[in-house]
Amino acid sequence: MKNAFGGLLHRNRHWTHGVIHETLVDLLMIQKEIHTGIFAVMDGTWAGDGPGPRCMETHVKNYYLASADQVAIDAVAAKMMGFDPLSIKFIRLAHEMGLGCGDPRNIEVVGEDISQVNWHFQAQRNTFASRGQKLIYWGPLKPLEKLLLQSPIVGWSYVASIAYHDVYWWAFKGRNRVKEAMRTEWGPVFQSYARQERDPALARRVQPAGAD
Repeated sequence: MKNAFGGLLHRNRHWTHGVIHETLVDLLMIQKEIHTGIFAVMDGTWAGDGPGPRCMETHVKNYYLASADQVAIDAVAAKMMGFDPLSIKFIRLAHEMGLGCGDPRNIEVVGEDISQVNWHFQAQRNTFASRGQKLIYWGPLKPLEKLLLQSPIVGWSYVASIAYHDVYWWAFKGRNRVKEAMRTEWGPVFQSYARQERDPALARRVQPAGAD
């Protein structure tokens, strides 16, 4: 469901972060009114644990999920990560409004048996940046949200994000995580991306170990 947040909203979409769960449900309602059918495919070859999208700790899981029910696919993914789907507000709201099924007990899963999958991801992992965001959107700095993020001084947040993520976090954590990723079976695929413009056939030749 989060795909709609980045795909359908304008550049000021951060104005809705404080009510993001309700926003995702509203966007799903709009999609269901506009489209006769929605089909979602979730790429779970890599799964991220922690604050995203930049600071997650990535894990190779090699799963794909697909469903015509966006609520159900998010619920199943949440359960695989170790969370109770109905404890996640946007899934619960969508389920209660009949926009899809958020209760894994009522979702039929075909293909591989994933009933015992639990990756034990952690919901409360934070970075300095994500803690700051939560203070503004849901914490004691909430009264300052419009001033800090919806006024002409909003540029400070972009500068702060670049300074933290691209300078500090990348130097001390991000670079090493990328090196670890490149040592996995997907490393050769990542390395091939920069060369594919010169040799499009390369994309068909480079596959991870064990791929069909």
